[in-house]
Amino acid sequence: MKISFSTFSAPKSGLAVVLAGDGGSLSDDGVQIDKAVNGCISNAIKVADFKADREKTLDVILPEGSGLERVMVMGVGKIEDLDGVAAEYIGGAITAAAGKVKADNLTLSASLPGKPAIDAATVSAMLASGMRLRAYSFTKYKSKPEPDSKLDSVRILTSAAAASKRRYAALDAIATGVHLARDLVNEPANMLHPESFAGEIKKLSKLGLKIEVLDEKQMAKLGMGALLGVAQGSSRKPRLCIMRWDGGKKAERPVAFVGKGVTFDTGGISIKPSAGMEDMKGDMGGAACVTGLMAALAGRKAKVNAVGIVGLVENMPDGKAQRPGDVVTSMSKQTIAVLNTDAEGRLVLADALWYTQDRFKPKFMVNLATLTGAILIALGKEHAGLFSNDDKLSEQLADAGLETRERVWRMPLAPEYDKLIDSDIADMKNIGGRLAGSITAGQFLQRFVNEVPWAHLDVAGTAMDAVKSSINQSWGSGWGVRLLDRLVANHYEK
Repeated sequence: MKISFSTFSAPKSGLAVVLAGDGGSLSDDGVQIDKAVNGCISNAIKVADFKADREKTLDVILPEGSGLERVMVMGVGKIEDLDGVAAEYIGGAITAAAGKVKADNLTLSASLPGKPAIDAATVSAMLASGMRLRAYSFTKYKSKPEPDSKLDSVRILTSAAAASKRRYAALDAIATGVHLARDLVNEPANMLHPESFAGEIKKLSKLGLKIEVLDEKQMAKLGMGALLGVAQGSSRKPRLCIMRWDGGKKAERPVAFVGKGVTFDTGGISIKPSAGMEDMKGDMGGAACVTGLMAALAGRKAKVNAVGIVGLVENMPDGKAQRPGDVVTSMSKQTIAVLNTDAEGRLVLADALWYTQDRFKPKFMVNLATLTGAILIALGKEHAGLFSNDDKLSEQLADAGLETRERVWRMPLAPEYDKLIDSDIADMKNIGGRLAGSITAGQFLQRFVNEVPWAHLDVAGTAMDAVKSSINQSWGSGWGVRLLDRLVANHYEK
């Protein structure tokens, strides 16, 4: 989708979209377009009693000879309540509506009636971002692909064209990162495995990211027995990928993001039920988010030092697979009794987190993982579970979640829960029983962060098969890229 910004001139062809405020009020630019089509827009609003509720549309068919094929009125609701993320969602709704009428080019009048709380450049750029995010489709394996939208050319009319273009450049890079994360989650496991995932990450060097890939021999030398134990049952070799973006001051410690990348999870010897197991191609949603985030930071030239690390494995049942009851030694030298081989993601993260804090000494670490089904029972699909040892980082994440609608909900961590994962024969066991399953997983991970400010996001309900929205209709959502980019932009760029 090609998006451009220009000052106002009445559209003369294709589909035109006009924004309307509460009650159907039009901006001055909208009134001009209405006059150009002989009052058809205002008449349709009156006849349909269109209230212009947010993301509601009114389709206006024009008489022959008017030049335009049709006009669509998009409701934005109460102007004083409109913020950036609402404008982004409205943009997504515009793409969806254009898809229904099979439009291939569109002119959007982005001016608003009344006195909006946000400036014209923000409105235009966020509308464009929402349009771009919604335009995603994953059709590469269809013999006759039919994308949800055929829209390939968008012209946005705004009084702040130059500023809108500058602001959208960063949002465009973020959308590219989101689309990359969605692609990775949507890929089938026979196509995306640890080695091919690492190959996709290597391609990001063209953005200026510094990429390193550790193989199993290098990880064994580092003592990553927890991660390697998960991988040993698969013919697909594990990888640990390090992505570095050096956009900040040279000597400044980085911020760090760590992702669970189980490219397919059968459960290993503790095999999962067959129903729904195909969804376990998405058990690398945390790693996909970290990859998309690093691409976004590099793409928009973020003024921060950041590192992204993903542990990539496939968890398979095999004669070489680890068994329930095995004991492994992590990179931290802490030993783990593996009571359930389907609690594998925390083993991958144990070594990835320890490696990150040991090598990079980051300001903080945020890890993402499709870690527990228990978080779905607790929070459904509307929030990701947040577990943290740091109140400041937790508050920053919660605020960024509200700003992007990628919401998190903080869950407890406490020494009492630690007792549930103490082991008689090792330093800990990898499951804590039926109760507090998401919490004990968080307690487990906390043992590998070495007092670095840290947050764990359990994204089992948000990274794959997520709730559909105006900016996403894909099974793989790309959740977390916008959230974490906002965290960085708000608090860690200089």
